[in-house]
Amino acid sequence: MTTSEAFQIALQHHRSGRLAEAESLYRQILAAQPNHSEARRLLGMLAVQTGRLDLAANPANWRYHLDLGNGLFAQGQLDEAIAAFRGALGINPNCVEAHYNLGNALQNQGQLDEAIAAYRAALQFKPDLAMAHNNLGVALKVKGRLDEAIAAYHRALQIQPDSVDALNNLGVALREMGRFDESIDACQRAIRSKPDQAGAWYNFGLALQSKGRLEECIGAYRRALQIAPNYVKAHNNLGTALKDHGWLHEAVASCRKALQIRPDYPEAWINLGAALAELGQRDEAIEVYRRALEMNPNLPEAHNNLANALKDLGELNGAFAAYRRALEIKPDDAPAHSNLIFALHFDPGQDARTIAEEHARWNRQFSEPIKQFIPPRANNRDPERRLRVGYVSADFWDHPVGRFVLPLFERHDRERIEILCYSGSARSDGMTERLRALAGEWRSTIGVADAQSAEMIREDRVDILVDLALHTAGNRLPVFARQPAPVQVAWLGYPGSTGLPAIGYRLTDGWVEPVGGEAAWSAEERVRLPDCWCCYRPAGEYPEINALPALASGGVTFGSLNKFAKINEGVLALWARVLESVKGSRLVMRCPEGRTRERVRAFFGARGIAQERVELVGFLSRWEHLRLYQRIDIGLDPFPYNGTTTTCDALWMGAPVLTLTGKMPASRTGLSLLSSVALGELAASSEEGYAQVAAELAGDLPRLAELRATLRARMQASPLMDAPRFARNVEAAYRRMWLEWCDKEQALRE
Repeated sequence: MTTSEAFQIALQHHRSGRLAEAESLYRQILAAQPNHSEARRLLGMLAVQTGRLDLAANPANWRYHLDLGNGLFAQGQLDEAIAAFRGALGINPNCVEAHYNLGNALQNQGQLDEAIAAYRAALQFKPDLAMAHNNLGVALKVKGRLDEAIAAYHRALQIQPDSVDALNNLGVALREMGRFDESIDACQRAIRSKPDQAGAWYNFGLALQSKGRLEECIGAYRRALQIAPNYVKAHNNLGTALKDHGWLHEAVASCRKALQIRPDYPEAWINLGAALAELGQRDEAIEVYRRALEMNPNLPEAHNNLANALKDLGELNGAFAAYRRALEIKPDDAPAHSNLIFALHFDPGQDARTIAEEHARWNRQFSEPIKQFIPPRANNRDPERRLRVGYVSADFWDHPVGRFVLPLFERHDRERIEILCYSGSARSDGMTERLRALAGEWRSTIGVADAQSAEMIREDRVDILVDLALHTAGNRLPVFARQPAPVQVAWLGYPGSTGLPAIGYRLTDGWVEPVGGEAAWSAEERVRLPDCWCCYRPAGEYPEINALPALASGGVTFGSLNKFAKINEGVLALWARVLESVKGSRLVMRCPEGRTRERVRAFFGARGIAQERVELVGFLSRWEHLRLYQRIDIGLDPFPYNGTTTTCDALWMGAPVLTLTGKMPASRTGLSLLSSVALGELAASSEEGYAQVAAELAGDLPRLAELRATLRARMQASPLMDAPRFARNVEAAYRRMWLEWCDKEQALRE
């Protein structure tokens, strides 16, 4: 007879008044399945019915105390249940059920140390009680003692290999330990044991998501929801996985479903906001983040995401306040602190000193405390051998970083350089596959803790480790702080410093950072490449260059397709001045929909620029972005944060770009790119010069037509697109860095 059949018979006996038979069956059920809560509850009720809970009449009967405890526990009266179980143990210290149930009651009360002691007492008398091992593991996990918890789950599974509870709990603990492959295996075993349990599929999805296996985890969450359509956490996490996969509309729908079921779920509001922000619906995203903060004002992720959205709308003061609030709540949030540092580069009111001060705060929090734990490195100090160069990025896909790193990877001298990639992106596309094919080794760092990532790099014997992110999203600067490689280099994320002393070098050029320029703000030694600091490749398909648009339209069209975070009032004011000085001209610029567009239109309107002269465009695909340049005669570069990809794209499509050169590296990128294609005269040193160059170029249609017809060939013949030359320059820089390290190590050993 199965437990289920026995319970139904006991229930019939109970209802018909055959209480002795019911009691006997309830006890048999609990002996076989101690966690059968209904049998325990009904046994307690039966004891009440028979009057056997009058402890005053039977003070020495331990079973009465146990029955009372079971009944009280089933009814949620935990303090009284604990007292009753202890009463039973005072009479019969060897009662396994009393020890076990006492542990359950104490755990529900949050008295974890006492619960652990109670489970261990039960196991002294009955070492093969699987559920006691499982529940002991639960208590240990809540205490943060994950290794012990995992051992307890494994012991439970030795006794009862198909225990879904133990398998699920083991999978969760292993995932929290970062042992994702083992977690996936445990979750798969739970599913095989009970395929129709939604929680097992949900935990399987979490484990897969931690490994970046997005399509599989999406399938797991959807299976959980087939079984339990109102599983709110599964809807929410499905939304995050869909967003990470780039399926944004589906992500929004999934998060909204979670919120239909549970409107007071702030995490789902945050995830909905993240999906809306990626869709470009930042006004709505901001409202959603604020809704989450109304429910819980102390959610650092909500403050951080709100700050990101405000930054993208150019509302920098609000963004800075939100970042700082996130850090007040969670001071050890390295990504949020990096977001703040990166955002400071967009603000014309910031200078090198203020950014350096924020770098110093980041270092005090995330770098200084781990210096003492950095082990010595045992790399082969042969100065001429083949070097193992590791590249670290979360953007090895069709992203500007991926596009700029591709020509270097393609042209690296394989006899002198071995490429290793440490990828933090779950997103994969054709660019990912091209880069993966060029790498000697490819490692995923998704979900891998900083210390583990650093150890992985040490074990790979990387000689030179290159950071491609700086303080942009997805960076792994805390890994670099652990100095897993002898030589560490920053490059590409943006022109500027990481501020991290553990990174010894930074690739730049003489235009971005001229010799003799201020160096006090830079933590790294600046290694100036002989030509440009980057190499452009228009990866993928691209439109052909058309004839100069002004010849057909009768007026010059200026354009800027940079992200709006780079656009401030000073930029808008100068562009308005350009439009005013060039009669009949128009401006096409990228601008988010909603309140930001209203603000921009009002700004130009207040300066007498008619609305029809300013065209505001939203999110564009890569192809649409390039094709829009077929309507633009002259590109306008923002400041103090110049464009890089956008400037290269404009030049590739035949549109010369005007830039304003400042003091910080991010405000000198335009000068570098233009100088690389012998158009340095389009880089102005003042706002007056910028407006004057714009007016002169707009007034010289023959020159514009000639530039449009020749710019692509000019780029192809320039250092900006000479990948072999760029690769040799970078490799020569790497070799100099390596020789310096070898010399230093030799000197230390002598």
